[in-house]
Amino acid sequence: MKFNLKEDWKLLSKRAAIFYIVFSIINLITFILLVTQTDAGFISPLIYFIFWQAAIWVYYMFRYKYRKKASGGEWIDAGMFAIIAATLIRTFFIEAYQIPTSSMEKSLLRGDFLFVSKMNYGARVPLTPISFPFVHQQLPVTGGKAYSEALKLPYYRLPGIQKIKNNDIVVFNYPGEDDFPVDKKTNYIKRCVAIPGDNLKVEDGWVYINGKKADVAVHGQMSYQVTTSSVIDRKTLEKIDISEYGYNEYAGGYEMWMTKKNQEELAKLPGIVEILPRIDKPGKYPEIYPHIPDVLPWSRDNYGSVYVPKKGDILKLDSATMWLYKELIEKYEENSYRIIDGKPMIDGNVISEYEVKMNYYFMMGDNRHRSADSRYWGFVPEDHIVGKALFIWMSIEQDKIYGGRRKNLLSRIRWRRLFNRIH
Repeated sequence: MKFNLKEDWKLLSKRAAIFYIVFSIINLITFILLVTQTDAGFISPLIYFIFWQAAIWVYYMFRYKYRKKASGGEWIDAGMFAIIAATLIRTFFIEAYQIPTSSMEKSLLRGDFLFVSKMNYGARVPLTPISFPFVHQQLPVTGGKAYSEALKLPYYRLPGIQKIKNNDIVVFNYPGEDDFPVDKKTNYIKRCVAIPGDNLKVEDGWVYINGKKADVAVHGQMSYQVTTSSVIDRKTLEKIDISEYGYNEYAGGYEMWMTKKNQEELAKLPGIVEILPRIDKPGKYPEIYPHIPDVLPWSRDNYGSVYVPKKGDILKLDSATMWLYKELIEKYEENSYRIIDGKPMIDGNVISEYEVKMNYYFMMGDNRHRSADSRYWGFVPEDHIVGKALFIWMSIEQDKIYGGRRKNLLSRIRWRRLFNRIH
């Protein structure tokens, strides 16, 4: 097999040559950023650079040198260009997501399709760059990993348009998932209620940031115990936009998840005796982070006070904070951290303070009593941040969400939500 770069280059079509040059420039910029802006060293970025340069070149040589007479070659080139271009757009600019659960209702609904910007907070360079296009964790049909961990890159984020602010709606990789690399963990979406350097406290369901009561999401929900003198008709609830409810036999009434507006409209209905918020008192709740109820007996509605760490902070470790920041120190910042006989230790040495290497965030769902969020699994590290939710481009109501007869697809489209900005 002869290799002559000058002669081989002449074999490429004009479109293929332009594509290879553009791709090479992007690949080179990525290599320079990894070498100069991270602690990756030189070898890993070099392997990454050579791998992709060689992979695309080998394809073109196969296509134009050895199979140049193959029919449909131009279509194959166009398809390859589309795949790589779409991958670059999804990685560094914007990506589509779907809302699968009710944790953000009524701000975001199940069946909402969103566009999420990677540029606002700065696009994250892929940590596991060798992966199957358009697939997140597992291959379709055949199953198995959709990525390879043969090459791993350190965390690096390109410069962004803005920093995460309080109350931004953010997409991130679920920190509580340990079976996947960081960038392949399941995508979650929540509201960022506290940013690095904030003190957070939840009292009787109200969130306080730095001692000030935080604004409540306009469409945020909580659960209420509703006592009635008669049965409430399903269609009546549907008219006032209450979709999540159930009869609580133990309490002798309904449990409903509602916004403030829903609550006001419900109170006007005949037969409503009492509407009370379901607030969990402080107590021993093992499901509440950091899962040490004897030390920190919090609840979903009475939580903290918690300091959200920022990069460079020196955390003082005492009988409570050594548990509160355990996952931060051990899991996210990869230290050999242990608590033995009530003493925090790294590499067998007792420590009383720790310097933080990354920024952290505290996320909560707007559907406060139906959201698995930072109250249950702790802080979100900055290397887990994916992007900022921008707007809804499509919204399709789940079939039979209220029960009753099935609806056709056209009637399930929520036309009023299309192209709504997310806030």
